[in-house]
Amino acid sequence: MAERVDMLFYFLCTVSTIVGLLISAAIIFFAVRYRQRPGDETKPYKGVGISHQDMQRMEVLWIGAPLVVFLIIFWWAAQIFAATQTPPDNAMQIYVVGKQWMWKTQHISGRREINELHVPVGQPVKLTMTSEDVIHSFYIPAFRVKTDVLPGRYTTLWFEATEVGEFHLFCAEYCGTKHSEMIGKVVVMEPKAFETWLGGGKGGSLAEAGEKEFTSLGCNTCHNDKDNARGPQLKGLFGKHVQLNGGHKVLVDESYLRESILDPAKKVVAGYQPIMPSYVAQLNEEKVIELIAYIRSLGASGKEPELAPTASASAAATAPEPGTGGAGGNQAEDGASADGGASADDKAAGGGKPTQGAGGAAAGDAAAGGQKPSKDTGKGGEGFAP
Repeated sequence: MAERVDMLFYFLCTVSTIVGLLISAAIIFFAVRYRQRPGDETKPYKGVGISHQDMQRMEVLWIGAPLVVFLIIFWWAAQIFAATQTPPDNAMQIYVVGKQWMWKTQHISGRREINELHVPVGQPVKLTMTSEDVIHSFYIPAFRVKTDVLPGRYTTLWFEATEVGEFHLFCAEYCGTKHSEMIGKVVVMEPKAFETWLGGGKGGSLAEAGEKEFTSLGCNTCHNDKDNARGPQLKGLFGKHVQLNGGHKVLVDESYLRESILDPAKKVVAGYQPIMPSYVAQLNEEKVIELIAYIRSLGASGKEPELAPTASASAAATAPEPGTGGAGGNQAEDGASADGGASADDKAAGGGKPTQGAGGAAAGDAAAGGQKPSKDTGKGGEGFAP
């Protein structure tokens, strides 16, 4: 996208330079041609003879010419804006969670990182981002991309790296006392090297972790294939438009699924009752992402299908719910590690910088004693603290 943005910028500079030179030349010409000469003070003023038709032509010219140029600029810029806001269909999906004061990234395969992001060269990458606390801003200067990361909602950003190497990653929004330490790097690799790196992570994929969470929370007791199920069928739901109580329709995407998990009573699918409990105090952002990844793995619609099925009248009278999750079930442990072993809490005593381990037990996002990030080799694969 950088070349397309540069071309528009150069066009704007060229137009501005030409217009500026024309205006300057006209000022100089009129100042010389119609300057007041000695003796003119006593002569009566004689206006320049311009007919009404000539005046109309001049008005059309100085209104029409800039209008055409501005419309060209608007159309050109709108095309670029739409492209920058619409990730390609083949974009690789990566989730990012911002937290005071670190970046946590999750690949679909299950590989996780702290303050690092590995991507392949020449492959579009889509980042779906959220924050656990305050407003952050995901900023890669070398890629010329920056997007705010907001608590309580998802924002997206996409890019396609064109060079192999390591590039700085910053938080561009003041987010607290250690804002200046919220830095990392983006590592761009050759596709084969990236596949090797991606396969080096231990543990299952995000969808597999989400399936375990789905079962442990008892979501399958309501969201199942039974005719009298109390919750909507989730298979093939992602990407569809569902009808809500009240007649409105909504697209089932990441934002809708997140809202349905944490605030299920807000948008209830038609034919169901708002009986699903909220998991806002039980699930952190990474667990929510795992559940969303699992629901996406159940199938996504590539075309606009019919509305999602609704419950029968008898099922609606007994109980139902919108969104994801289910009522009942055991509560998952928020501190469970995804890539290996159990992990400590995000912030242990001492409030130090993040530690990324590869042992069976992973250290927390902030290690005790204020130690700097380290990598430990051991059994169990790479650890990650949610």
